[in-house]
Amino acid sequence: MATVFNSLIPHRIASKFKRVNPIHALLVSILFAGSYFAGNFHVRPVVTDVTQFTVPDSNCQIPTRAAPNSDPALDFHPHHSAEDLPSYAPATTARAVDVPPCDARWFEYTPCEDVDRSLKFPRDRLVYRERHCPTQEEKAGMRCRVPAPFGYRVPVRWPESRDSVWYANVPHKWLTVEKAGQNWVRVEGDRFKFPGGGTMFPHGADAYIDDIGKLINLKDGSIRTAIDTGCGVASFGAYLMSRNVLTVSFAPRDTHVAQVQFALERGVPALLGVLASNKLPYPARAFDLAHCSRCLIPWGQYDGLYLIEVDRVMRPGGYWVLSGPPINWEKRWKGWERSQEDLKGEQDGIERVARSLCWKKIAQKGDIAVWQKPANHIHCKINRKVFKEPGFCPANDSDKAWYDKMEKCLTPLPEVSGIKEVAGGELASWPERLTAVPPRIKDLPGVTAEMFNSDTKLWAQRASHYKKLDYQLSERGRYRNLLDMNAHFGGFAAAMIDHPVWVMNVVPVEAQLDTLGAIFERGLIGTYQNWCEAMSTYPRTYDFIHADSIFSLYKDRCEAVDILIEMDRILRPEGSVIFRDDVDMIVKIKSVLDGMQYESRIVDHEKGPHEREKILLANKLYWTAPASSSPQQAGQQ
Repeated sequence: MATVFNSLIPHRIASKFKRVNPIHALLVSILFAGSYFAGNFHVRPVVTDVTQFTVPDSNCQIPTRAAPNSDPALDFHPHHSAEDLPSYAPATTARAVDVPPCDARWFEYTPCEDVDRSLKFPRDRLVYRERHCPTQEEKAGMRCRVPAPFGYRVPVRWPESRDSVWYANVPHKWLTVEKAGQNWVRVEGDRFKFPGGGTMFPHGADAYIDDIGKLINLKDGSIRTAIDTGCGVASFGAYLMSRNVLTVSFAPRDTHVAQVQFALERGVPALLGVLASNKLPYPARAFDLAHCSRCLIPWGQYDGLYLIEVDRVMRPGGYWVLSGPPINWEKRWKGWERSQEDLKGEQDGIERVARSLCWKKIAQKGDIAVWQKPANHIHCKINRKVFKEPGFCPANDSDKAWYDKMEKCLTPLPEVSGIKEVAGGELASWPERLTAVPPRIKDLPGVTAEMFNSDTKLWAQRASHYKKLDYQLSERGRYRNLLDMNAHFGGFAAAMIDHPVWVMNVVPVEAQLDTLGAIFERGLIGTYQNWCEAMSTYPRTYDFIHADSIFSLYKDRCEAVDILIEMDRILRPEGSVIFRDDVDMIVKIKSVLDGMQYESRIVDHEKGPHEREKILLANKLYWTAPASSSPQQAGQQ
């Protein structure tokens, strides 16, 4: 025995064992062995798989999952998280909130553009088609999850989706009949096909854009952001993307069922909206190009109010492109079934308003006319002696545009010292514009160029971290439509610029700083939004949502469950959300998601576990309305 021990332990220790009685050593060995075997017979908890995938309501269809492997899987997830630490422990234990599925007929519910509610409002100037959101009582009665239509499929990936989408996802044939001769959209088997046509571009959007490109430069990077009023199915915006022009397309929810929904399903930026009485939800000087192709907007009426609003959102030196009536009326009047006098009067009215806004008509060729806004208002102030109306608006915040009424006055451009100077500062061409310091940064209190550059680097790092947490975010082509609910300076969108995605950057109207103007100056797009209300978009709009500190911002303004229900409405099945917030808020959010058929997990801040701010990853599971809900029952047209 002593020989064996000498061979296994160091010499200095072995020398001590030589003086030990062999019988005593044997007894000690027996005691050690007995203790070891006794420990093995200690009762251990039995590990069983208690996960149960339940059907919350008979009104939804959930795919069955394969039974778990009989062999227990190894668990590599950490079982101690930041909320276990005393300093991070929430004051109360969060309780799961049950949010049942809505009735199948609500599969396209858009709360603030609800057709039944809109009929209560005036039809004059299309006020009834503007946003009219439900009351708190109405919202409480609709605390449910909007279902996808039966047969819904994961959307076709970009760029294929530009030309083809699943019929089951937007089951409306009305446009294929109404616009059959105009090459907008047609049905082929289980898909909608988009040939790229339009009322005023029968040869396709590409050829139409080529014609515009002969009148203004679309290649030098000076035109990056565009707005398309009355967009149809947004083929204009879809085809501009290949030319590095990012377009916000909008149209009202009207008799042309699902225009905006088709655009979003195609992977093209779009919102429900209308030129009526409220300002468009964008800051002043946002777009390089504004476009209308037979959009049926009465530009010359109401003292030119709608062109005045286009002027507000168009940057200095920007362009307004108009095609369709009344342009080229001399050749088209018979086909438009209108008199020459009527059409000439309409064009004269538009020309008169454009001159009063100091726009210069730079071209008219065929069916297309182009005007340019001046780079500054030096001459425009002088010609107020000729054009008394519109006068200049008072020196107030021209960026305010959330339920603010349109004004019959000209939005003044920032002061300049020379006739050739661009008001507000000249913008870099794309793509340098993305990382160049936006001129508006200097107008934001407490913000410096150094802070902006640091923010850009910070979000590049955070986006890289996100891709490690959500592998689908790093998979090129998995996501297309992204939403940033609290965009700050647009840093997250800038960090995703090399992916085939677009990001709708939202600046909440309650945010401490209005940064949306700076976001547009970076060559990105966005909108204002109050997250206590629904967004002006259809259900299943976005593949991915980023929610940074939203719930802390709104914690004293509205219920978190209502914001989460709205996020669920606009998120596609199998889409993902990344929440970033204080740990107490994150725990509360997770408790609601647990009752909303999401898979979610909390992870530490990228700086480590000692940060109070945590990250919550959530995935929306696939489920649809039941098969028994026929298209007729669901309100299909």
